Amino acid sequence: MELLTPGIGLIFWQTVIFLMLVGILSAFVWRPISDALRSREQFIADSLKAAELAKLEIEELKEDNADLIREARLEKDALLKEATHVANKIKDDARAETSKITDKMVAAAKATIETEKKAALTEIKNEVAMLSLAIAEKVIKKNLESDKSQKDLVQQFIKDLKTN
Repeated sequence: MELLTPGIGLIFWQTVIFLMLVGILSAFVWRPISDALRSREQFIADSLKAAELAKLEIEELKEDNADLIREARLEKDALLKEATHVANKIKDDARAETSKITDKMVAAAKATIETEKKAALTEIKNEVAMLSLAIAEKVIKKNLESDKSQKDLVQQFIKDLKTN
């Protein structure tokens, strides 16, 4: 059974080697490992803080962007309203101007029609007068062919002159 139970000398030397190993490791390995772990821990903490700050900045930027988008939409709506107002004003002005021009054209056409109507009536009166003179001339020539009818006509004129 000696194989199953270790001797005191073996336990002693194993303990001494273990303590020396722990001393060497604590002197040369654990300090750099713990320093590395601390620096890694600090780096992770700083990274988490930076990520948190970045998240806050992103939220602020999102809010700013939302505000800018709202302002841009309001400005766009205002510009559209103004453009619509200006377009309607231009249409109304054009309609009014067209109405004025149409009224002037109608008035000018009426004046032209009236002038041409007067000219046509004058021309018709002149034609009627000319026709009347021609008819009267023919009638008088026919009636005055004889001396007796001429004398009767002169007598009639003299009577008319005395009564007037």
